Amino acid sequence: MSTEIDVLVLGGAGVDTIVHVPELPLPYADSHMVPAIEARAGQTGDFVALGTHALGLRTHHIDMVGDDHEGDLVRALHRDRGIALTAVPQPAGTKRAVNLVGPDGRRLSLYDTGRSRDGDRLPPDTVAALARVSRHAHVSITQPCADALPVLRSAGVTISTDLHDWDGVDAYHEAFAREADIVLLSTAALADPEKTMRRIAERGRATEVVATAGAEGAYLLFDGELTHVPSVTPPAAIVDSNGAGDSFAAGYLFGRLTGTTPAEAARYGAIAGAHACTVPATGTGFLTRDELMARAEVRESGR
Repeated sequence: MSTEIDVLVLGGAGVDTIVHVPELPLPYADSHMVPAIEARAGQTGDFVALGTHALGLRTHHIDMVGDDHEGDLVRALHRDRGIALTAVPQPAGTKRAVNLVGPDGRRLSLYDTGRSRDGDRLPPDTVAALARVSRHAHVSITQPCADALPVLRSAGVTISTDLHDWDGVDAYHEAFAREADIVLLSTAALADPEKTMRRIAERGRATEVVATAGAEGAYLLFDGELTHVPSVTPPAAIVDSNGAGDSFAAGYLFGRLTGTTPAEAARYGAIAGAHACTVPATGTGFLTRDELMARAEVRESGR
């Protein structure tokens, strides 16, 4: 079957308001003076779409987007970058968050939960039609993507998801963990990362589970074997960790969709994630295919 899309990204479209703060946690005070407050389009689904597109993969993004200022920013981001966007009307408004960013690049995100409703759905017929002409679907854990999982499975497309800072217990993430062929997540909230990774593989469809661990690198579970993926030294000063996990996911998917092994794909992910840490929170700079391959060759020659 011919395909028109390499990566179909579901969900995760929205706007972040970036606030640089003197430290995290932020001490209680009646007020704080900060150098700048800036809103820009770009949440998890946007960043994965931007990352895969920059790497040369044909990318299509679908999510619910409001007829509001935030929605205009999301639509403009995709239009300016040349990424196809199916914007399903969202009467409750476009997803938005506030990111407090510390001097060391760490962040605290505050999400507006009022921008979704229990009855929200991505139109099944639209999702199915897009899935049938896609090689792969990456599903964000934002509402209402869980309901699209059976539609994607019926269409026969492979699925990946990023569980982010899942604690291994919260029931909301279970459907995503169970239905995806490739599961990514962070070790940040995991008491026992290996145990959680093996549980994901045993209870669901996942054949590849990748857990990112910040400066410690990442861990890959494939074919029953757990291996460590070394961290990559960022090419410049770290200014913000926002989007690093999404860039890792984009690099990993690029590797797998271009025929590399899971281990090599994880190396691509580590390179892309390290680069993302050097991009200011208000920016959206992503590695191109040539840049990624050049940095991968440098690392290979330096072994």
